[in-house]
Formats: sequence, C-alpha cells, structure tokens
Amino acid sequence: MFAALAEFVRELIVIGTEESLLSARTRGRVGGCPGVATEEIIRAARDPSPDPGRSITSIAKQLGVSPGALYPHIPDLRELRAGAVPGQLNAPER
Repeated sequence: MFAALAEFVRELIVIGTEESLLSARTRGRVGGCPGVATEEIIRAARDPSPDPGRSITSIAKQLGVSPGALYPHIPDLRELRAGAVPGQLNAPER
C-alpha cells in the first residue's frame, strides 16, 4: 500500500517538474550555465593553424577557455582541422 502511494507521489512530482520546465521554456528561460564558447572562440579554434595536430587542451589553453568548453564542438574541429585527430582523442584499439 505504501509503495503504491510512494509511486503515485513520485509521478506527481515528475509531472509537476515537466510542466514547470515547459512553462519556463515558453517564457524564454533555459537552464544550465551560460556557455563560454562564443562564435568567435569556436571560429578561432576551427582556424587551421600551422600545426593541425595540436590537442584540444592546447587549443583551449591558447584561447583562454577550458577544454570542456570545446568538447561539444570536437566533431567540427576534427573535420575542419585538415583531418588530423588530436593525440588525446586517439584511443588504443583493442
């Protein structure tokens, strides 16, 4: 009996949370921290430098952002940096 009641209360919480998030989105609110990877920073990271094999960490350090700010853009960086994959992304094949 208590398990059924707890499950019902949990469903009410989930529904309330979903409604609140939807309401916030319709008002133009988004969650999470604002991103630091602006278009200018991403453009600078995509710019083919003399050494296209540089790691994401070294690129981020040069641009003054954390590597985590560039990781969502890694597929684009891989394609645009002359096909070279940074050394830190090469995983040993098994």
